[in-house]
Amino acid sequence: MSRAIDGSKRKDHRKKILKLAKGYWGRRHSNYKTAKDAVAKALSYAYRDRKDRKGDFRRLWIIRINAACRAEGLSYSRLVDGLNKAGVTINRKTLAALAVEDSGAFKAVVAQAKTALGA
Repeated sequence: MSRAIDGSKRKDHRKKILKLAKGYWGRRHSNYKTAKDAVAKALSYAYRDRKDRKGDFRRLWIIRINAACRAEGLSYSRLVDGLNKAGVTINRKTLAALAVEDSGAFKAVVAQAKTALGA
């Protein structure tokens, strides 16, 4: 029976890690031991940041809505309060898109919030 010299599973795994480390600086892209650590850290950052991206976009939408509604003489928090009192259920993503793309529709939404606030 012939002797197995080089394990293909082991080689395949190392090749996979080095492929993921392509473009890394210095020894991190060619040395398996350092590439393994670099790839593990990069993958954990990628996992974490996929979750963080949702919050980042929510923050961006709130900033855009706030800027647009302050031009109408209302703060963001007052706008949200007015929309809740008016029974308008519209998410921040859509509201931000209206503020950027369709100012007429956004003004109508702000007017509805203002009437609900009684201002």
